[in-house]
Amino acid sequence: MKREVLLGNGAVARGIVESGCRLFSAYPGTPSSEILSEVARFKAAEGADLWVEWATNEKAALEMALAASYSGMRAAVAMKQVGLNVASDPLLSAAYTGVAGGLVVVVADDPGPHSSQTEQDTRLFALVAKLPVFDPSTPREAKDMVEQAFILSEAHRLPVIVRLTTRVCHAGQSIILGQIPAFDGQASFHKDPQRWAATPRFRYILHQELNEKLAAVRESFERSPLNFMAASAPPPVSAALHGTNRLLAGGAGGGLAIIAGGVCYTAVRELLAEVGLEEQISLLKIGTPHPLPLRLTGDLIKDHAWTLVLEEPDTAIELQLPNRERVMGRLDGTVPSAGELTPEVIYRVLSDVLARLEIADLPPLAAPRLDELVAGLELPIRKPRLCPGCPHRSSFFALKQVFGPRAIYPSDIGCYTLGSNQRAVDTVLDMGAAINMASGFYHALQQTEKPPTIAATIGDSTFIHSGPSALINAVYTQARFVLVILDNETTAMTGFQPTAATGRLSDGSQGGRVPLPELVRGCGVRFVRIVDPYDQQAIQTTLKAARDFVEAEDGGVAVVIAQHACVLRDPDPVRVGLPTISDECDGCRYCLVTFECPALLHDEANARVVIDERLCVECGQCVHACYKGFITV
Repeated sequence: MKREVLLGNGAVARGIVESGCRLFSAYPGTPSSEILSEVARFKAAEGADLWVEWATNEKAALEMALAASYSGMRAAVAMKQVGLNVASDPLLSAAYTGVAGGLVVVVADDPGPHSSQTEQDTRLFALVAKLPVFDPSTPREAKDMVEQAFILSEAHRLPVIVRLTTRVCHAGQSIILGQIPAFDGQASFHKDPQRWAATPRFRYILHQELNEKLAAVRESFERSPLNFMAASAPPPVSAALHGTNRLLAGGAGGGLAIIAGGVCYTAVRELLAEVGLEEQISLLKIGTPHPLPLRLTGDLIKDHAWTLVLEEPDTAIELQLPNRERVMGRLDGTVPSAGELTPEVIYRVLSDVLARLEIADLPPLAAPRLDELVAGLELPIRKPRLCPGCPHRSSFFALKQVFGPRAIYPSDIGCYTLGSNQRAVDTVLDMGAAINMASGFYHALQQTEKPPTIAATIGDSTFIHSGPSALINAVYTQARFVLVILDNETTAMTGFQPTAATGRLSDGSQGGRVPLPELVRGCGVRFVRIVDPYDQQAIQTTLKAARDFVEAEDGGVAVVIAQHACVLRDPDPVRVGLPTISDECDGCRYCLVTFECPALLHDEANARVVIDERLCVECGQCVHACYKGFITV
């Protein structure tokens, strides 16, 4: 057997390919981004018969996969939890219509959150959608659950969600590589208008059918090996409870059970083993949190004095329990109501519970907290910043120079969100919101005295994802603002995935290209200019012209495309020479605040600014950041 150490995302990718998936589509978003690149790698290495694509957004990805499923083929999609919001419309409808070939929806949640707007829980979304969910604890289990999800999907003709979390996505584990089946060519679309094109009357019938399917899935989950007791425990205790919550019978630990899912299960199982309580406390692993196996969990709760539920990022298991009278978890405050349940957090929770129930006294954590260790190093605090040489920094600098501090700067999701460091980002909501927010600000403030200039920013990939519909709405409603599309010719924040504007496909081959200027003009915009933000004179002149158009009697939305390749992806055209700072520098810090490049440092001893040659990429852009002319190339 061939083995390979894979990230959880790679293990999921391998499970998708080995399950005979014929169409896989995704939109990049941390922590899910590596799944598609790994699917493409396995396809290329072993000649798998499947179509792999970076979709323009999650809704497009899911609808592509649904069409393949309706044709009898296995299909899958991947996205992060906020991407599921974008795909929610087709997914909620697909729960009613059902599927033909197996359809697996891989969603990566981000407890913490580490790189997201929300900590939302996909398992709770599944309750609303009435769809089954698998919840793996390890990369190896994630791979196995993908195959089981395809089987369940075809058995009940339902889309099935495989919910990952950041720690599963980015954990590494040795994975056995199985065979990749060849495509037998047996697939076709069988017309069934009452299902695939159901009107509201038939949707009611499909809803009843969905409820029946879900009941059957719940029954199968009662017997599923994905839900199991982790270790032998003492005979269950049906003890009466004293008013002070002390156990009257059952022996040490016999009155406590733990229900855990996802990485919380892995953490608490290892923790119990470390403190020697694995044989005294019952631990039930739930790998299928929705629909929850109620008999299995109910029997555990009935036979123990107290039950502790450990799950993240929210309360999907706990909410489904019919009787929570003797259940502890997030709902009663035993477990923190927000944030990632790291091993340290779980240790503190368990320590408090065991002490309160007089079961055991756990020793304090032997190692100091990580933040205490870091504080002891006395390292300088550095907030996240745009990379040295990032063209977005030059764009934000120009925006502030032209429009000033009174302007309103709506922005969007991407690495350019860090433009907030330059005080050029005032709002960040969701993909594409910058344009709609700009329209809203305009219509809300246009009748006030001296309304502020509105200058929105959005990345090229984000604009293609969900910008055109917002831009059409802005043109239609006659909003007036400047929109700067920050085009660095890639999806930089998530790993340099291609966009429709570049035309590159997932395997590197050339597909159809969607030019941004033509797309913008197609939305009805009359002012469209392309400029290199490295040319400060040109971009500032262009922004002034855009403002003039916006304020003209017959004006409207003005779009400036600030186009320069990401320096991490394409550094060659950047270097113009190492800048120097003259001895006249008086340390006023203006360049540090307005330009905010990591290579510019303040020398406290000499009260001046210096250049860190280890970080400098020699782009020469900082020359514009010193209005006194002390920085030269």
